[in-house]
Amino acid sequence: MVAFLDLKRINAQYRDELLAAVARVIDSGHYIAGQEVGHFEREFADYCGTRHCIGVANGLDALTLTLRAWKELGKLREGDEVIVPANTYIASILAITENRLTPVLVEPDEASYNLCPRKVEAAITPRTRALLPVHLYGQLAPMPALLEIAERHRLLVLEDSAQAHGASLAGRKAGNWGHASGFSFYPGKNLGALGDAGAITTGDDELAQTLRALRNYGSHEKYRNLYQGPNSRLDEIQAAMLRVKLGRLEAEVARRRTIAQAYQDNIRNPALRLPLAGDVDVIGLESHVWHLFVVRSATREALQGHLAAMGVHTLIHYPIPPHAQQAYPQLNQLSLPLTETIHRQVLSLPMDPSMTDAEVARVVDACNRFSA
Repeated sequence: MVAFLDLKRINAQYRDELLAAVARVIDSGHYIAGQEVGHFEREFADYCGTRHCIGVANGLDALTLTLRAWKELGKLREGDEVIVPANTYIASILAITENRLTPVLVEPDEASYNLCPRKVEAAITPRTRALLPVHLYGQLAPMPALLEIAERHRLLVLEDSAQAHGASLAGRKAGNWGHASGFSFYPGKNLGALGDAGAITTGDDELAQTLRALRNYGSHEKYRNLYQGPNSRLDEIQAAMLRVKLGRLEAEVARRRTIAQAYQDNIRNPALRLPLAGDVDVIGLESHVWHLFVVRSATREALQGHLAAMGVHTLIHYPIPPHAQQAYPQLNQLSLPLTETIHRQVLSLPMDPSMTDAEVARVVDACNRFSA
């Protein structure tokens, strides 16, 4: 079986360094908010090109706490509208509603699956206060156009960069476009920890200071609390392991791009719709880090069954759109036909930087042998 993502094989490449990082933390005797977290925050901020990185417990907290911080700073109020792509993972919506803000779900651009500036502009109302573009599947949203809209309408911009570590456009990386950005380091991400972990990047000093307090019970100084904050600190051991893996990120992204190009060049089956209409140069190679390689098929279940029978493991990202989830009955009546079609048709092929060329060829052959 060609695995969708073989985390054991990926992490085995760095096993000795990961074990040394864990031992370093154990031997330090300092297990919460220690040197490893501080070092990783500086290194990841430098990597993204931002002034600040604030480590938190997970990617959802990264988004939720940023919106919360803007509320504490008086930049958002309950009920304010936040524009977000309708076809995102539910976490993007959860962060909005957790803060008692109002999600405005917008249909994506069909070619990229990311926010469409024209549709964003049409969705703005007097209550709109923020944009939450998601760099879905590893491809940067059209940030220059979105920032121009945000500036004209005086909107905050929070990037959801959970799938886009290292993606860049004109030398500017994900996490360095909006007023702030949330990252997930879930194990399956391009930069993955060995457990839950997340971070926020920003160039805003006041926001960074507020977030550092909020993540730590709302405390800016021991036993003094400015806010009613949660406990959402980046774990010291996870930070140490992320430092090891950050140094390997560019090489792994390069391998993902090689695999993606092989899929684009060699999958010739018209029953599969390839991402970006078969042309990665439409957006430039640097703007996509291929967290996922997502095809579409009108007969997805048959395609997935065929690939499984030929020893290729696939996943669906995502089978149910957020507005159709039981968790959001207030959104269930929305009509979002493009989003609903996408969720019925998408299928993610194996995308693993440790894949061999033979495994890539096996995926290609299996796809080409499918008959709808």
